[in-house]
Amino acid sequence: MGEVVELWIYLASTPLFGLTATLLAYVAAQALYERLGQPPWASPVLWSVIAIGAVLLLTGTPYPTYFAGAQFVHVLLGPAIVALAWPLWQRRAELRSRGAALLVAAFIGGAAAALSTIVLARLAGLPESVVMSLAPKSVTAPVAMGIADRVGGIPALAAVFAVLTGVIGALSGKSLFDRLGLSDWRIRGFALGTVAHGIGTARAIQVNADAGAYAGLALGLQVLIASLLMPWVLPLLAR
Repeated sequence: MGEVVELWIYLASTPLFGLTATLLAYVAAQALYERLGQPPWASPVLWSVIAIGAVLLLTGTPYPTYFAGAQFVHVLLGPAIVALAWPLWQRRAELRSRGAALLVAAFIGGAAAALSTIVLARLAGLPESVVMSLAPKSVTAPVAMGIADRVGGIPALAAVFAVLTGVIGALSGKSLFDRLGLSDWRIRGFALGTVAHGIGTARAIQVNADAGAYAGLALGLQVLIASLLMPWVLPLLAR
């Protein structure tokens, strides 16, 4: 038992710990997800986060120590996002013919997500800094943090809200679309990418190729629209 404890202390103090824990958690969660028939509630992203968080909490491992190894996976996030352009390129003719409609849908969807959040947050009496942290919740976390910092929000809180929004969207999207009678995978994917950013897009890719392509497009459009407009519009709304 003493040797096991010594091995754990050694691994926890090296970059191998973060990298190994991340890979093992995701592989195990993905295997369970496949075995259960890919239900939304068994999302590998969700259960990987829960598993890693539990391990860090139970072992008292500081997050910077974990991230020293996990950053090797984090670096791959950029190329993974860029790779979403390939399904779009394969459907370029179809997307070109619907370009104006998709742009309008992205603008309306993003505006609805932000404005409804602001209205509900203010009705709940939340502090203005929390309201401004909630507003960009449907934009991917790094962009949401930058927007929150510009408009008087709390970047760390914005990141938490963005991740929670993505997870909730990925978990509830299928049942909601079924209830609404939306069977077109392109519509499902675009809606999921609009409100649930990267996590929703990852879920869409797992379910259907068309849904994944349109979710990736919606994700990119929301990043572009939110980055350009939110830093200007949100301060006006705050006044």
